[in-house]
Amino acid sequence: MTATFNAQNALALDEQAQDLLFREARTANAFTDEPVTDEQIRAIFDLVKWAPTSMNIQPLRAIVIRSEEAKARLLPLLAEGNRAKTAAAPAVALLAADIDFHDELPTQFPHFPGARDLFAGDEDARVSTAELNAGLQIGYAIIGIRAAGLAAGPMTGFDAEAISREFFPDGRHRVLMAINIGKPAEEGAWFDRLPRLGYDEVVETL
Repeated sequence: MTATFNAQNALALDEQAQDLLFREARTANAFTDEPVTDEQIRAIFDLVKWAPTSMNIQPLRAIVIRSEEAKARLLPLLAEGNRAKTAAAPAVALLAADIDFHDELPTQFPHFPGARDLFAGDEDARVSTAELNAGLQIGYAIIGIRAAGLAAGPMTGFDAEAISREFFPDGRHRVLMAINIGKPAEEGAWFDRLPRLGYDEVVETL
C-alpha cells in the first residue's frame, strides 16, 4: 500500500499558492469581458524572463492581440473549435520562437565570446534550439498568467505556418502556441478535470 504523501511538508510555497499555480488551475475555455491590462501583461513577462534556457538564449517572442481587427486576422487560421473562445477572450498571446536568437548572445552570454558564431552558420540547429527553449519559456508563461490571477487557455490547434506569416512576416519566427488570457467565466470555462499519472507511473530512481 502506498503511503499518503503530504506535499505541503515538502514545498516552500504555501498551500494557497500551490493551488493557484497548479492544483486548481485549469485550461480556460470561456472568459468574462474584464480587460487584461498592460500592467498585467508586463508583470507576467517580467516573471517569464527568469525561465531557464540553454546559454541564456531567450528565444521567446510574443504578440498580444486585443483588437477586433487583429482577431479577425487570427480567427480564420485557428482550428474551428478554437475560434469562438478566442474571439471572446480579452487577450490572446501568440508565442513564437525567434530563430535569430543568436544575435543577442554577445550581450546575454558575454562570458563566451564565440557563442553567436557557434549558431550563425547552422540554421537547423538554431531552429531546434529556439523551439525547445521557447517551449520552456512558454511553460513559465502559463504559470505567470496564473500568478496574475488570470486563466490561461493554451492552444496548438492552428495553422502555425500561416500565423507565423501573418503576424511575423520577417520569416524569422515560428509560432508555437496561442494562449487565450482573461478572467474565467462563471459558466463554460472548465471541462471536467481529467486524470493525471501518478508519481510511481512516471518517476524511477536509480
